[in-house]
This record gives sequence, structure tokens and C-alpha cells, in this order.
Amino acid sequence: MDQADVVVAGAGPTGLALACGLAAQGVGVRVVDRATGPATTSRANILHARGVEVLGRLGAVGDLRDRALAPVGMRMHVRSRPIATMRFAPNEREPVQALFVSQAMVEERLRARLAELGGEVEWGTAVTTAVQDADGVTVGFADGGRARAGWLAGCDGAHSAVRGLAGIEFPGVPVVEQFLLADVHAGWARDRSASAGFFHRDGLLLAIPMRSADGDLWRLMADVPESGRRLAEPDIVAAFERLLPERAGETGVRIREAVWTSVFRVQRRLAADYRSGRILLAGDAAHIHSPIGGQGMNTGIGDAENLAWKLALVVHGRAEEALLDTYTAERRPLATEVLRRTTANTKILVGENAVTRLVRDRVFVPLLTSPRVQRQATRTASQLGVTYRGGPLGGRGRAPRPGDRVPDRPCRRTDGSPARLHAELGPAWVVLARPGTATGALLSTAREHLGPDVTTLVDDTAPGAPLVIRPDGHLAWRGTDPEALRRWFAGALRTKMGA
Repeated sequence: MDQADVVVAGAGPTGLALACGLAAQGVGVRVVDRATGPATTSRANILHARGVEVLGRLGAVGDLRDRALAPVGMRMHVRSRPIATMRFAPNEREPVQALFVSQAMVEERLRARLAELGGEVEWGTAVTTAVQDADGVTVGFADGGRARAGWLAGCDGAHSAVRGLAGIEFPGVPVVEQFLLADVHAGWARDRSASAGFFHRDGLLLAIPMRSADGDLWRLMADVPESGRRLAEPDIVAAFERLLPERAGETGVRIREAVWTSVFRVQRRLAADYRSGRILLAGDAAHIHSPIGGQGMNTGIGDAENLAWKLALVVHGRAEEALLDTYTAERRPLATEVLRRTTANTKILVGENAVTRLVRDRVFVPLLTSPRVQRQATRTASQLGVTYRGGPLGGRGRAPRPGDRVPDRPCRRTDGSPARLHAELGPAWVVLARPGTATGALLSTAREHLGPDVTTLVDDTAPGAPLVIRPDGHLAWRGTDPEALRRWFAGALRTKMGA
């Protein structure tokens, strides 16, 4: 029977990010996927700033910036008449910004990074059984093979087999009856610097530019009544050829080729827990919601990074299993808020009844032109403001508080050479301090509990007391007393004393 520290089921962005994070920390990981090979369709098509930041810490950004479009915003219309423009308004002080890039490209870069770390994806390998005991999980596959692992991570999507085997409930409700989606090459003399949304009494139509060699690739989305029959690609293309003039007033669009089409119901579902013993969930296996706002891939990759450093500490015997309970405690509230927000925005944009359409047209849409609203909306979508200060690893005090994200910044190593904070993180921890601050005892204490992957950086603008920063860029602890840091590791982090 094959052995692994962790079996990761699912080779989408979440599973691959988790596998990369674990492998970078010396964890033996096996990645399996029931598909016969990598997906070639785009699926998710925006990576918000937090997702870009995580890929950077994983060493998996590669050439994505060169292959992506920079999102500008969305122009709202009533049929062909523009009524408002919602612009992306990123904080220019942040070094990462959102990218219009396909999920297939993100997965490609993550697979390449996993290969650099010595891993690979086993395609055509579906998980069918998972039997837990006190020491691990015996995982069975559809081909009759078995593997023995300390942990099983279900990153296998909305219809997760692993979630079912773990017995974790996945309650939720439908939000929109039916959505049509098509990535198409189209002759359309339309400005591609922004997406477009078209309001109509019968529903919403979205058109999103996507990068392609000939510059004519668009993603079209529309909510339509339940058809009651299975729609094939020609049916979906024909529907958009009808909807473009009806909802957008566009009569001259010629769809030349469909790259990918899909029909789906917008659901809002959230797993009751992200952990059952030695089985853990992440990404769409733990939460699904409306694709409007593009939060799915971003949230799943964030799940993976949060879980990776905690699971690595447990696998290496440097932390008790109870540390994994903080994964659900930190990530599930974020998913709850994402589900609430995307559901509300979807219902408003779709305008499912006359009252909703009135609120949308008279209140919601006019607000989108406000620079203040645009800045806040961009910040929220970016997830750069995510904080865990209210969770079990959070804390009080002046900002940044334990649990807060620490933004990237230029720093120096102790030998004076230049560095960037986030480039040193993941898998490492960082002790960040002002020049001249004594950090030797703090560094020794951190390495006593975490191993050698802890480094010291110097920053002229750092707060007065040194910061101990987690691999995911969030503040773990601040202070000057190494004994207080030792107590923090023993308590809040569930790390064994003297490990």
C-alpha cells in the first residue's frame, strides 16, 4: 500500500495550492484527481489581489501577469444605454492587483510549481473510500488501489466525494434558477477595456473580455428561466445570439466559435465544518456561491494557504492536532461573509422582481459611480483586508493586531541585502523588527518551536515591538519577551513546549 503524509483529492487551484504549500514545507503529498487530465476550459476567469499574493508566496505566479488582462471595471447599461461605470480602484500602495486570467492558466502554473517541488498529479484516480483510525486514513480509489496517509484533504469541488465520505453536511439554497455561460470568439466592435453588464426586465446579461491571440474572446453570462431540458452547446450559442439584441440592443454581434459552454444553477452552500477527524475540506468542497464577483478561486486558494502551514506543523510533530481546528475557525467566517455578499449582489443585479429592480436602478447602480464606493468594493473583492483578529489565533492591542494581514514591503536581511517581506514568507516565518532591535532570543525561541524556517528581516518603518509573522502573511505575535513568545506557541498555536 502506498504511503503519504497527506493525500490531496482534487487538482484544481485549491488542491494544487495546498499541495505546493505542503511540499514546500517538506510534507510528503500525493495529489489525485478523478479527471483524465488537466482542464483546458477557462472556468473562473479572475484572480483577485489576494489570490495573486498567495501564488507569489508559493512561487507560482510565473508569467501570469504577462498572459492576463488588467481589470478596469464594468459599464452598466439598460439595453445599449450606459448608465454607470463601476471601476476597479485598487490601492496603489499594494504591490499586487487583480488579473483577468483563466483558471486553466492558474492551474498550469501551479502544476509547474508542484513539479519543481518534486510532485505530480495522478489523473484518472477517483477517491471512493476513506476509513479513519487514530493514526491516519486508508484511502481507496476507483481502480482498486489504496493509499495510507496521515491526512486526507478534500479539494474535489462542489460535488466532493471526500465530503460525503467524511459525513460533513453541506446545507444551502438555490439563488438563481439557471445561468447560461459561453466563452466565444465573436466579431463585436466593442471596447474591451472593461466588462459590460446589461439590465433588462427579463434578466441580466454580462460580457467580459478575455485574453486571446486575436483579441476577440468574450465570456457571456445570462440568467434565464429553467428550461426543463438538457441544453447542448448549439442551444446555448443560439440563446446568446437571441439575448444579445434583446437585452443589450446589440444586433451586429457574430459569434464565430464557442470555446466552452455551461449551464448551471447558482447555489449558496457552506459545509457545517471543514474538518472531521483526519479529513479536511477546502475550496468548493467547503463552500459554493454565485460566480458574480469572482470570489471562488480566490477564497479556495486562501483556504489552501491557511491550511498548509498548520497541517505541516502537525505532520512534522511540532503542533498538536488541535491547531487544525483553527483552520475552520479562521476560514469559515470569511466564507460565510463571501456567501452573504455574493448572494445579495447577485439578487440585486439579476433584479428578480420589480422591487429589486427599483432598488438596483435608483439606489445600487448610482452608488457604483462614487469613488469611495469603488475603492471599498475593490478592497472587499481583493480580500487584502481579511483579518483573523477575532479568531482563536487573534488578539487585541494596537494595529496591526494578531490575526491582521501584514502588507508586503521592502526590507533588509540581517546582512544588509535587500529583500521583500512576502518573498521570504511561505513556507518561512519572519521576525520583523526595526534596525538595532535585539531579536536573537526571539528568533531562537521561534526556531525552537517551528524548526529552521524562520528568518529575521529589518524594516525602518516597522512598529516599535518586533512582529512574528505567519507564512500566510498574518501577524502571529508581537512583543520583546522571548518567554512570552514561548507561552504563545504553547497556548494559542497549540505547539508543544520544547518541540
